Amino acid sequence: MRFAAVLNRDGGTLRTTDLAAFSDRMHQTLETAGHSLNIEIVAGKDVVETLDNAASRRSVDIVLAGGGDGTISAAAARLMGTKKALAILPAGTMNLFARGLGIPQSLDGALKSFADGEIIAVDVATANGQPFVHQFSIGMHAKMVQLRQKMEFGSRLGKIRASAKAAWATINNPPAMNVTLSIGDAEMAARITGIGITNNLFGEGHLPYADNPAGGVLGVYVTVAKQRAELVKFFFNMARGKWRDNEHVEIHQTNRTVLKIHSGSRKFRAVMDGELVRLDRETVIEIQPGALNVLVPASAAQSRAA
Repeated sequence: MRFAAVLNRDGGTLRTTDLAAFSDRMHQTLETAGHSLNIEIVAGKDVVETLDNAASRRSVDIVLAGGGDGTISAAAARLMGTKKALAILPAGTMNLFARGLGIPQSLDGALKSFADGEIIAVDVATANGQPFVHQFSIGMHAKMVQLRQKMEFGSRLGKIRASAKAAWATINNPPAMNVTLSIGDAEMAARITGIGITNNLFGEGHLPYADNPAGGVLGVYVTVAKQRAELVKFFFNMARGKWRDNEHVEIHQTNRTVLKIHSGSRKFRAVMDGELVRLDRETVIEIQPGALNVLVPASAAQSRAA
């Protein structure tokens, strides 16, 4: 297969990686297995343009994207609905989409798995037409990301610490929003502290990622917890993957939902695949079954086929 690798030198763990040495290992691993490889190492501001160029080249079979959540989401958006496949180098903080695909969490481990990997089709979700591979969320998560962006951190561990501080600040002053959520023929109005809409349902007993990335459904997680003790329990259960143990979380599944915001005139934000985006007053979120080809380890492809 013909690989085009786009590495965001400003993204995730790649900021502290010897990219020259890693590029040499990439060539050795993939070319020894009979593949061809072109590598472009670019600054964060140039990632989107470089991904556009890689995705548009006829000579490319696989776009290998390395960086944080924003880089992976941008790559998926450009490959969605095409015959080209996405290979993910898990260089972010949590790498939740990559985990759901069964991709090893070390850069070298992921690279070696691509040498004899297989291509499968997985789902993508869209929010008002904008693709996302993991989650669209409002309320607490968006506030936490906004607070974290004001903090300084230069490493993965620093980001985790900043996230913990932002989470505690959010718990002590949680947002509240009046929303209407349409799921199928039903419509619910509620005052919520958070809603997460996910590309397939999260599995239980681990970090929040989908066990089946080709399940064909959206997961809708509505949080109404307001008191500090309730919010602490919510975050604790979320970290352990105990969604169904939390009486303050309602879980639904659907292939389409419409979210309407009724709270005031404040400029609310949403988080989409880890990035803050403007939140429209009305957002239509839909699942796009099998819309993205991804390269996964052969063992992961075989276990899904079984």
